[in-house]
Amino acid sequence: CPECGSAIVRLEGEAVARCTGGLICPAQRKQALLHFAQRRAVDIEGLGDKLVEQLVDNDIVHTAADLYRLGVASLANLERMAEKSAVNLVSAIDQSKHTTLARFLFALGIRHVGETTAAVLARTFSTIEKLIEVGKDTAAAEDPMSVFPSVDGIGGTVVEALVDFFGNARNDAALAQ
Repeated sequence: CPECGSAIVRLEGEAVARCTGGLICPAQRKQALLHFAQRRAVDIEGLGDKLVEQLVDNDIVHTAADLYRLGVASLANLERMAEKSAVNLVSAIDQSKHTTLARFLFALGIRHVGETTAAVLARTFSTIEKLIEVGKDTAAAEDPMSVFPSVDGIGGTVVEALVDFFGNARNDAALAQ
């Protein structure tokens, strides 16, 4: 990867080669934050490309959870960011805490979990804690499909993506925050 030096891999059956760096890769981190903040996800107004670039490049934000620890002072010191803009952004970040489970699941950027699948998962599990528990139980199973409950619209590809996501220690730590 030209950004982080990690290996680039093209999985069987996929047309796109991807960096394996995950959130270690600054480019992937920026895209993950922009996805998280978009209107269809948790909707953080004012968190755009240029600001995300500064937050990542200045090593201020590593995960979406870090956004919720930002203060006016740390934001106001950034380029093209006055105190009023910083206050507005902190307010928008605070408002984003009051979202639906479906939008939050979509915002997490779990591979193969779009808006529709996120809505199905939210209806089925009703809380993030229940989904995490099932995800971890499924990850520990020899045959994940035998543990994951039968849910209309959720097949093996999505279950594998959920197992990968909830089996990742970094994701687990970020969700705990």
